[in-house]
Amino acid sequence: MTRTWQIADLSDAVRARVATARLASAYGVPPLERTRLTASLGAQLRLCLAKGGVWRLTLETGTVSPAPPEPGRHVLHAVVTPSLDAAAAGQPPWRVTVPCPEAVPPVGAEVAADDPLAPAEALLDADEDTALVLERLTEQEGLVDFHREELQQTNQGVVALHAELDAAGRAQREAFAAERKARTEAEHARRRLTFLADASAVLTASLDHHEIVRRLPELLVPEYASSVDVWLFDEEGERPGPARPAAAVAAARTGRPQYAAARPGGLPGVDEQPPSALEPDRPLLCIPLPTRQAPLGVVTLSPPGDPWDPDDAVMLIELTRRASIAVDHAQRYQHNRDIAETLQRALLTELPAPPGLALAARYLPATHGLNIGGDWYDAFRQPDGGVIVVVGDVTGHGLRAAVMMSQLRTALRAYAVDGGSPGRLLTRLHTFLHHLQPDLFATAVIARFHPDDPTLTWAAAGHPPPVLRTPDGRVRTLDAKPGAMLGIPLRQEIADHTVPLAPGTTLALYTDGLVERRAQGIDPGIARLAHALGSFAPQELEADLEGSADGILRPLLSDSERDDDVCLLLCHFRGPA
Repeated sequence: MTRTWQIADLSDAVRARVATARLASAYGVPPLERTRLTASLGAQLRLCLAKGGVWRLTLETGTVSPAPPEPGRHVLHAVVTPSLDAAAAGQPPWRVTVPCPEAVPPVGAEVAADDPLAPAEALLDADEDTALVLERLTEQEGLVDFHREELQQTNQGVVALHAELDAAGRAQREAFAAERKARTEAEHARRRLTFLADASAVLTASLDHHEIVRRLPELLVPEYASSVDVWLFDEEGERPGPARPAAAVAAARTGRPQYAAARPGGLPGVDEQPPSALEPDRPLLCIPLPTRQAPLGVVTLSPPGDPWDPDDAVMLIELTRRASIAVDHAQRYQHNRDIAETLQRALLTELPAPPGLALAARYLPATHGLNIGGDWYDAFRQPDGGVIVVVGDVTGHGLRAAVMMSQLRTALRAYAVDGGSPGRLLTRLHTFLHHLQPDLFATAVIARFHPDDPTLTWAAAGHPPPVLRTPDGRVRTLDAKPGAMLGIPLRQEIADHTVPLAPGTTLALYTDGLVERRAQGIDPGIARLAHALGSFAPQELEADLEGSADGILRPLLSDSERDDDVCLLLCHFRGPA
């Protein structure tokens, strides 16, 4: 269906607009779309009247075919074009399309052009449409207000969420910073503890207090100090040497650490002092070397750059305490070692010079550890003219072993006055030691020479076997069954053994320090001793027994760390006087 109107003046425009509104309503165009159509058409018609000329309004229905399978939709097209003879000819047409559910208008939908009530009815219809539009507009405004309020609440929620996220971010950053700080502090604490353990092991590895004092600065410089001075007091308690800082003197007097600097250090357990007059620009930390009685000295340190923090100061004080213990132990060890060695050498006898027998002895104290005392040798005459030679070893070391050795030596000489064979003498020594010191044991080997008897009598108790060299240069060990160690809780009768003697025979008695090695045992050492004793020419032993003793010690001790005493007694039988 197509409808056309000629529009030349205002009345034509009104009738056309009214007719369009009536037809749109008849075709079932929705009120909002109908209102948009009439409003747009009215505006366009006013423009046409303003331009002048004759215009043509055409209304036609059609169908829009969407993509299948959807059915087609009915639409109403409104087109405004200028007439061919109008002044506005050549203007582009104005078009608008609205949906219309009804394809055919109902009867009576046409409006007569000369109906005087048509504009009024159209106006009423327009008012109804306007009322509907206003109602929809009110609804839309309500929706807009609702959505605006929701948007505002959403914005407030977003702002609150952002604030919460920001607070959570700050809390997380603070937690990360705290974790990094805790991790850093834990790493520094671990590094200090590791350093303290390693440094303590280095300081306690030596028993020479001079070496300990030398190692302490090497450990601390440059990580924990730029310089370290160790001041040890002498035995009389005096403080000789160069001028010392007042803080070091205060530390020696009070026994408390002192910190001397222009600014307080705030170190725990440390007293504050004014800057040193000797070095006013250099901070000093003076830590005493404590012992149970009195400080051994003072350690003075300068910071490596930045001042020490409290944890570093605590670690330095603890390291100094451990160094003091190491120095004190080293000094006590050296003191006891000197006493033991002095006592040991004082108790070793001067060898006699019996007819027909040459003697040579060597005693070497241990060079490592407090392993001095316990090894001994002796040689003396009996009333019947016989000569007793003995080499023994008391278990343990130090002063106690040296004292016990002297008691055994004295007891043996007392028992030998009444005579008795080597086995009998060892049996009596076993009983004596068991009752005197039940927790102390000893080994010994005794040999007896007599100028009128070309026979050697010997006995051993838990001791390495004697080595015998015959005049023809052959060497053998006297390994007949020995007795058990002296002093063990066991009753025993130690047997004598004899071997014939010929002039030029040499007997070697020794302790285990000469032949025993930790990695090899004792048997290879005894074999080396036998080889060394057999390597001498007969005239060497006869002419220079002392030199022969040194010739045995040199090869046997070349691979030894000397962690035990060494005792060697050579007996060269020249024959009856």
